[in-house]
Amino acid sequence: MSLYNIEVKTIRGETQTLAPYKGQVMLIVNTATKCGFAPQFKGLQKLHDTYKGQGFSVLGFPSGQFANQEPGSDNEVAEACEINFGVNFPLFAKIDVNGSNAHPLFQYLTSEARGFLGSKSIKWNFTKFLIDRNGKVLKRFGSTDTPEQIESHIQKLLSVPTHV
Repeated sequence: MSLYNIEVKTIRGETQTLAPYKGQVMLIVNTATKCGFAPQFKGLQKLHDTYKGQGFSVLGFPSGQFANQEPGSDNEVAEACEINFGVNFPLFAKIDVNGSNAHPLFQYLTSEARGFLGSKSIKWNFTKFLIDRNGKVLKRFGSTDTPEQIESHIQKLLSVPTHV
């Protein structure tokens, strides 16, 4: 299975795959607007703005699985992200990231990059997965890992040419 073949739904309800991001470095994040880590939206947006011209994208996947910290509809999520945090990086429809209803993308990500003590499950909102230009999941970052702490990893990957 390729990361690029997985179907996702945009926050506006359109079905697509991740193929448009082929050849880019991606940071895929499970988000929640009511979470204590929500201020990371600003740092994620800054990363997206700083590096998008070099082939980098932040992709946000809202989830209400952790203390229902993403209670709104997709439209409400999009509005809150834009108004409260200035987000314009790609957002996708609300999904489950754990359990039997976990979205196939997160099933894939968690099998490729395990968490603490080899765990597949995501522990909280704002878990981040760094993907190289060839679609390889390189690293998982936890909720407390800030966008600023991840930036050097992104810079390093952006300096590596694509082999797709």
